This record gives sequence, structure tokens and C-alpha cells, in this order.
Amino acid sequence: MDNTYLGLLVFAVAMVTSAAVFPKALVFSRRHGIVDNPNARKLQRTPVPVFGGIVVYMGILVAGAVLSCFLWSKVMISGFIGMSIMMAIGLWDDVKDISAGLRLLIEIGLVLGFIALTGVYVDDFHGLWGIERLPDAVAIPLSVLAGVGVINAVNLIDGVDGYSSGYGMMACTLFGICFWKVWSPTMVCVTLIVIGALLPFFMHNVFGQKSRMFIGDSGTLMLGMMMTVCCFYALSSTQACYMLDDRNMSLMAFTVAVMCIPVFDTLRVMTLRILRGKSPFRPDKTHLHHLFIDMGFSHLGAALFILLINLMVVACWYASWKLGASIDVQFYIVVGLGFMVTFGFYKLMKIQQNGGLLDEEGYPQGTALWHFMQRVGAFSHREKGPIWRLLTKLVDGPLLGAGKGRPSSANSVRGQDVARII
Repeated sequence: MDNTYLGLLVFAVAMVTSAAVFPKALVFSRRHGIVDNPNARKLQRTPVPVFGGIVVYMGILVAGAVLSCFLWSKVMISGFIGMSIMMAIGLWDDVKDISAGLRLLIEIGLVLGFIALTGVYVDDFHGLWGIERLPDAVAIPLSVLAGVGVINAVNLIDGVDGYSSGYGMMACTLFGICFWKVWSPTMVCVTLIVIGALLPFFMHNVFGQKSRMFIGDSGTLMLGMMMTVCCFYALSSTQACYMLDDRNMSLMAFTVAVMCIPVFDTLRVMTLRILRGKSPFRPDKTHLHHLFIDMGFSHLGAALFILLINLMVVACWYASWKLGASIDVQFYIVVGLGFMVTFGFYKLMKIQQNGGLLDEEGYPQGTALWHFMQRVGAFSHREKGPIWRLLTKLVDGPLLGAGKGRPSSANSVRGQDVARII
């Protein structure tokens, strides 16, 4: 089969499978009380089913099986295995919390296993600072650090509707274009599969009322593993992307640009937690998406604004490459913008929030810039518009199925019931 048609086929299979599984997963999650309950650091006000990771996983699994009948590689198969393990770990974490230490050890083991099975890892700087191949004594620890960092960075952006799934589709599109440029049809199809599986979930997550569902740790950890596979494939000296070195393209800068907001925002949050004497893994409301919610953005507005910022970083990198910037300069531009749009922007807006005139009770009312961003945020609320209502009616309707199961009175599934239910 022609690779173009194959890509369209697996994309369609992933999308249709994900859409078909969604209603059944929604009913199952409601009936068994697999829900995310509101608390002081979460933004929802009512329990929300948290089985979205299973929906996306089934779409990827079925489409991946179809793809393997035509194309396959060690990277693809090992990536799907790693994704499956991370999905299972995340699902267990959704229904019964796993300690951060245990999860970290599993992630390290999983990344090492992927490296051992495929020989694909960050073993080349592709000319950055004049460095090409790295010795394994440096490359393997660096790859483990990068892989675990990417997995957790993607996991931590799951804070507002549409953000993690929207980011996954954006990142897979960008990586897919890169893989297409070096004619790597298997990895192009893998990225198309992930996009297709995420799309139905994104629609329900953003526009659904009766059918709203969260992706959960099962989905974000699985997605983080797939992003790690894409990063390793792009940066490995043994894969086709090395051909882009001859075009003066900084693969390091490109990869960091694609991962920019999740990685730099996670770095900022964890650094602040450590400086305040707290565990870097202790949840709070200091992520970039929380700032946009404070400014009055809708969930979709916050997600889209952040994704546009990430795309702006990628666009700046692309412009610097096309304008002839050196590999080092391309990297410096991306890193500088990464710090600017996370560390710098967050600090600036917090200063603006706490500035300005005081109200009658002595609280700051915010500066003109803060009020401007609030007006932009207010514009993002389109929940009562005709297009929004039409999409809500579509995803909640009988065709896509909101499901008939009612939420269980239990807050979560008991640990001893997990094996039976799964």
C-alpha cells in the first residue's frame, strides 16, 4: 500500500476506534466511580470520569496493529510496549495512588529498557558546541534524565481541558513533519496514529458536558512516553534525522522548541518548590495554565494561548534556521525564549497582578497590563456561542454517545477491586 494512503488509513482507524470506545469507557468509569474528585488545587467543581487514557490507548493499539501489517520497526514496537506499560502504571495511579518514588523508578527502568531494545537514545549533539557523538557513559545517563523529564513534564500539564491532548496533537504534528522530511514512513504513521486517537477525546474533553472526561495519569504518562520516543528518534545518530545536520538544522534546538512549554514550565515549578523547601513532586497551583485561569481565561482559551506561545517558539527557531543562524545560535534562541515565556512571563504577570491601586479592603487591583490580559481572557469564553453549543450537542448526542451510567457514590475504586475491574 502507498505510504500516503497507509498514513490516512491508520489515522482514520485510530480516530474511529477512539470515538467508538469513548462511550463504553465513560459508562464504565461512572459505574465504578473511577473519577477525579475536586480539591483545593484542582479546577473542576464536580467529580469527572478519568478513563480517557484507556480511550486514547485503544485507538493507538488498534491502529498500531493495522500499521504493523504493513510497516514496523524496533522503535515502533518498543515504543508501543513502553506506552502500554506507562498506561498501566498511570491507570493504577488513577484508581489507587502510587508513590512518586516508585513511579520514578519504573520510569527510569522503562527508559533504560527502551534504550537496550532499540539502541535509540540521545547519543549525538548534532554539532551543538562542536559536539557530535557522545560516549555511552554520558549519553545513557543523559537520555534517562531527558526521558524521565519529558514523561513527567507532559504528565504535569494535564491541568485544564484540552491542554494535554492539544499539546500531544501539536507535538506529533511537528515531529511528524520532521520525520516526513527524512522519509521515515513508520514514524510518520505513528505520529498520525497518536493524533487520530487524541482527536475524539479532545472534542469530548473540551466541548462535552454529559460526556466530559479527563485523560488521567494513564493518558498523560502514555503520551509522555510517546514524546520521549519521538525525541530519542529525532536525536539518535542511528536514525534518519541525522541527515538534517547537513542542512545546518539544529535538531537539539528543534526538539527543545517542540517540548518548550511543558519542559520549561515544569523546570520552573519544581525549582520554585525546592527553593521553598517543598518536595518537587508536591502538587500545587503554580503552573502556567493556572496563571491563565487566574487571568480569567476559559480552559480552552488557556490551552490554546499556551499552545500558540509554544508554536511561536518553534516559529522563531525555524526563522533563525532559515535566516542562516548557526546551530549554537538556534539553540540559544530556543532556550532563551523558553525561559522568557515561562519564568519571565509568569513572574511578570504575578507582579502585575499584585500591583496597581488598592481596593477598599486594601487588596491590589492589578496593573493596566493585568486588566488587559483579563479582557483577553474574557473574550475566550465562548461556551454560549452557537458553534460551541453545536459541538456540545454533537459530542453529547446519541451518535457519539454520552453514556447512560451514573457516577458512583464512591470517591475512587478500592485497591482490591482494581484487578477485577481492569
